[in-house]
Amino acid sequence: MDSIWQERSLDLCLVPYGCIATGQNVGMIEIVRNAVTIATVQTTQGARNGAFAEDALFEWLKNKCPFQEIHCHSLERFVNSCAGYCVATYVLGIGDRHNDNIMITDQGNLFHIDFGHILGNTKYFLGVVNRERVPFVLTPDFLYVMGRVKGRTSLYFQRFRDTCVQAYLSLRSHHRLLVTLFSLMLLTGIPKLSSAEDMRYLRVALQEECTEDVAREHLLQQIALCEDKGWTVQANWWIHNMIHH
Repeated sequence: MDSIWQERSLDLCLVPYGCIATGQNVGMIEIVRNAVTIATVQTTQGARNGAFAEDALFEWLKNKCPFQEIHCHSLERFVNSCAGYCVATYVLGIGDRHNDNIMITDQGNLFHIDFGHILGNTKYFLGVVNRERVPFVLTPDFLYVMGRVKGRTSLYFQRFRDTCVQAYLSLRSHHRLLVTLFSLMLLTGIPKLSSAEDMRYLRVALQEECTEDVAREHLLQQIALCEDKGWTVQANWWIHNMIHH
């Protein structure tokens, strides 16, 4: 995905860290330096109730980048990387998106880790309640960084929406490549990818059979849904903080 976007001069400030298997249940993952989890940011800024502190991430970034020019650059990196990972995790159907599975660097690059649940296979509370109530993670604290507070108009948020649309439509134009790559992995033993039917999520997420205008509107609707349901993610993250921190 990053290669597709870079070809179109769309730098979404992703952090694609290296990962290699060296044996059965053994491998190496590249360290991403100067980065912490969103959970760490929340507990540092607002203790266990930090999941509901909408300004926690903004204040953390401001402390890391106190000078105005540097702070503006960090906000731009945050907007671009947040857009990239929103689109990528949506298209791939990445689940289990709690605040210990999302990280941020001191420079403002947001990135996701731990991709154990793909293609719309989500986790449940007590095996009954679906934990994934939004198509991707766009919480009130993320929106606060972009200046999107209580629906207020914001240039950063508008740029975020526009970047998401650009990134999404770029992937749609390569939908055959993405589906082919997943087809090649059908025999690798990945639990959530064992038949051609498992790739149906990918085709639907990319709105494969729709026009570009319909696909654009589809993505904007997903962004609006995330805004509306952001509090449900905050609640999940608060529960996660109470249990694990």
